[in-house]
Amino acid sequence: MSKDPGADKLVIRNVEFLGGMAERHGWRPESSLPEVAFAGRSNVGKSSLLNSLVRRKSFARVSRTPGRTREINFFRINNGFVLVDLPGYGYARISKEKKSEWKPLIESYMRRTTQLRGIVLLLDIRREPSDDDREMLDFLAEMEVPTIIALTKKDKLSKVAAQERVAEISRVLALLPDQVIPFSAHSGEGRIELLEAITDLLETVPEPDAQ
Repeated sequence: MSKDPGADKLVIRNVEFLGGMAERHGWRPESSLPEVAFAGRSNVGKSSLLNSLVRRKSFARVSRTPGRTREINFFRINNGFVLVDLPGYGYARISKEKKSEWKPLIESYMRRTTQLRGIVLLLDIRREPSDDDREMLDFLAEMEVPTIIALTKKDKLSKVAAQERVAEISRVLALLPDQVIPFSAHSGEGRIELLEAITDLLETVPEPDAQ
């Protein structure tokens, strides 16, 4: 058997909550550490993925009411990087007024930060990408932010059905194979691959601004 590659590259030993950014141009923690942000629809299973990723059940509260988290939350990991939990978007029962608040908040964060190394965008493997998902992908492409796609809830499908969905989502969104990671918070499948991908993002050195 091969050695677990993710265990060597990124072991989550320390997690510290730094605070939340609640409004455009509002407070955010000062940090020189690289950042990786997580985004996705409100019911995509982001809290469950984050809890599984850092192996802490209470790290990201799993709410029975998707869309309740309305702040950008910052967590310092291993004193080496900052994990940024962006508000969920696109939940049907949330008012249009609240939706209109979140988009500027997320855009403000991404345009202001100089430390962002990449985004992990979560999509439900069982669902067709929504207009909100496509809009987010277009925005990330415009911002030239490296993006990893985590396809959540893989355990809800058979192995064959999951493979078909990965291929179909990759095709309709024109994604590269190494951008897409099927994930199950229930079984932990995909956790090591996602940690590896995050490590690769963190090791990317931004190009200096043109003089």
